[in-house]
Amino acid sequence: MPATSRRTAVFTESLIREMTRVAQQHGAINLSQGFPDCDPPPALVQAAKDAMDAHRHQYAITWGSPELRDALAAKLTRFTGLAVDPLRELVITCGATEAMMVAMMTVCDPGDRVGLFSPFYENYNADAILTGATPIHVPLHPPHYRFDPAELRAAFERGLKAFILCNPSNPCGRVFTREELLQIAALAEEFDTFVITDEVYEHIVFDGRKHIHFATLPGMAARTLSCSSLSKTFSITGWRLGYVHAPAAIIAQARKVHDFLTVGAAAPLQHAVVTALNFPASYYDELAAEYSAQRDILCSYLDKTGLSYTRPEGAYFVMLDVSPLGFASDVECAHWMTKDIGVAPVPGSSFFPTPENRYVRLNFAKKPATLHAAGEKLLRLRK
Repeated sequence: MPATSRRTAVFTESLIREMTRVAQQHGAINLSQGFPDCDPPPALVQAAKDAMDAHRHQYAITWGSPELRDALAAKLTRFTGLAVDPLRELVITCGATEAMMVAMMTVCDPGDRVGLFSPFYENYNADAILTGATPIHVPLHPPHYRFDPAELRAAFERGLKAFILCNPSNPCGRVFTREELLQIAALAEEFDTFVITDEVYEHIVFDGRKHIHFATLPGMAARTLSCSSLSKTFSITGWRLGYVHAPAAIIAQARKVHDFLTVGAAAPLQHAVVTALNFPASYYDELAAEYSAQRDILCSYLDKTGLSYTRPEGAYFVMLDVSPLGFASDVECAHWMTKDIGVAPVPGSSFFPTPENRYVRLNFAKKPATLHAAGEKLLRLRK
């Protein structure tokens, strides 16, 4: 038999999704995969039922139903101040996962180089490899996860076709400042580089910080492909609804890629989520406040373990330094925590390009009761 493709040999299955299976196997509290354990807003659930009853079962327009694109364009304009054309500047995808893949395949050819910060969400490396591009990593230095401007410039000098920016950042919880974003923007302009943003946690920021959409920076709307989803904002990770927003000429190409990757996202769910996009501004304030409180619950227990961690500025993950526990690898530690402690994390090595065994990632997008139960178990780490 012939061999399978070479590209499949250079990355593994997702450690994040694997740890969910391990958590189920051992009956552990799952703080690994990034999904909440609460239901979506009742009005959104009812809208989905109504869409089913209204027989919205067949294909929507490939790049998104008109009512969803209209509502999404209005919401983006409300939060960014940009005039968004729902007819020409949006494509609805099967989650931000597909949105990122569509963006990458739209602007990159085999042999191109793609820059990204490390630690990174594990899909980005795989996206680059599947596109045929070479990932170029720029370190975010712990514990505060800041980048060195000289190292960033050195990456751009290697001839990047695109730079991937996750803000707020998964897994480390950084919310990049305007000054930092302007440094990236200046390099993108100087080296004529596309910027692909992953902004799925745009409404989950803490301590008075504000998320800055990269496309709103001077000159950046023309070269930015903004990717996001509705999954995290409305607690519907299983609905798989995402989007790419970019200039019309780019979206015209992105729609072709999307069409032949998935044809389209689920039609009844596209119809239903319009209800959520019309929620008042108070919804987003309450969302950030709830996640801030959940962050504080988990961190209060981590404080008692004596282990070091970086308090997240946004998103809903904590990177915990487990090196004092003495395991040979973070994977071994993660499996031990799942089986013996009863809490499943993600091994931190899945977020780095080189061997790194100090960290595990914990997800606090959980009900307070779940976090308290997990916290009590995590206290055993101090022993």
